[in-house]
Amino acid sequence: MYLSLGNSKDIVSFKEALFKGLAPDKSLYFPTKIDKLSNDFWKNLKKMNTTSLAYEVLRNFTKKEIPKENLFEIIKKTIDFDFPTVSVEKNLYSLELFHGPTMAFKDVGAKFMSGCMNYFIEAENFKNKVTVLVATSGDTGGAVANGFSGVDGVDVVILYPKGRVSEIQELQLTTLGKNVSALEIDGYFDECQEMVKKSFLDSDLNEKLILTSANSINIARLIPQMLYYFIAYKNLNIENLEVVFSVPSGNFGNLCAGMLAKKMGLPINHFVASTNKNDTVPNFMKTGEYKKQKTISTITNAMDVGDPSNFVRILRLYNNDFQKLKKELTAYSFSDKETISGMQELYFKSKYLLDPHGSTAYLGLKKYLVNNPRKIGVFLETAHPIKFLETVENAIEKKIRIPEKILKLRKKKKEKTCIKNYKELKSFLLSNN
Repeated sequence: MYLSLGNSKDIVSFKEALFKGLAPDKSLYFPTKIDKLSNDFWKNLKKMNTTSLAYEVLRNFTKKEIPKENLFEIIKKTIDFDFPTVSVEKNLYSLELFHGPTMAFKDVGAKFMSGCMNYFIEAENFKNKVTVLVATSGDTGGAVANGFSGVDGVDVVILYPKGRVSEIQELQLTTLGKNVSALEIDGYFDECQEMVKKSFLDSDLNEKLILTSANSINIARLIPQMLYYFIAYKNLNIENLEVVFSVPSGNFGNLCAGMLAKKMGLPINHFVASTNKNDTVPNFMKTGEYKKQKTISTITNAMDVGDPSNFVRILRLYNNDFQKLKKELTAYSFSDKETISGMQELYFKSKYLLDPHGSTAYLGLKKYLVNNPRKIGVFLETAHPIKFLETVENAIEKKIRIPEKILKLRKKKKEKTCIKNYKELKSFLLSNN
């Protein structure tokens, strides 16, 4: 079961949390309890294939709402690609999360969420269409568009900030057509996200539409991201070693998922949150005082978030105990110049190509390991460098090979609608119904 973080008496099922996205009081849903994995799980971990491992991790979060065979099939389709852990320096690894269909880590959450939603729509024979409304700072839009493309009974509406996503990111969310609509907003991601949240609280809209979100504010998008940490642990066979994960952090869903994995028993020693100049959380970790900020545009656009939604979930995991959180989380922010230097450093040293977001995670990990040299470090490389082609090529002063599926994407025509405010969004949603 899942409770609203704003009203602990508001408790709903997995299905309700999935379709509502946001609680009526505008708060996020969170599991009422997080079960530790059994001793048998840990004994058999090394023998399990990835799908079986994922099923054991995720099944407690859906309980009996999705039958075993259906959940297993959803998971199998969700993780039908590789998650390699690549050694880049001594005791330092890149966990590559970009081998899915849209070359970004958000493929897993989007595919799992669409699979679960499709199961309920078919099993319960929904008569009305579901509208999935999502704000994106970059990769979420493409992953959600791909995950829900062609799913019967679902319309997808994606809001993205004009001029603040890369060319390839924009192509991925504006070229699918079918049941996917892309809305370009003249503003920042935080404004897109605020419009999404406002829609869920609009009684007029909710009378006429079944609205849900596919951002990481939706618990069903966030939960499967725990799998990255379990897969890395199994890949590296790092039992009895102290492991640190460094996570490029914008809306803080990926980091929260890692902390959920630890709560289930995964022996993670420490977390590093690596941000860009949108440093709300690094400042909080210094002062203990949370102050949301106005969003700053950077080359790591997927992390351009001044008020990260999921940080409230992280605080809940630690019972709002700042000192307890500080023992397990260190946070750093890096400038664009530093991020580019990180890309150059690892490329010229190890011939390993980073995207800008992975570079911040690499830098955060290196900084933490200076005073903790005996630990094993894993940083999350969350997007393929090709998605930030101009930035990467300028950094290393070389052309990089463009994958065939990106060349095909460039031949497609963008389809988007430009809107200025919430009134225009509401009008679009009602006319699109």
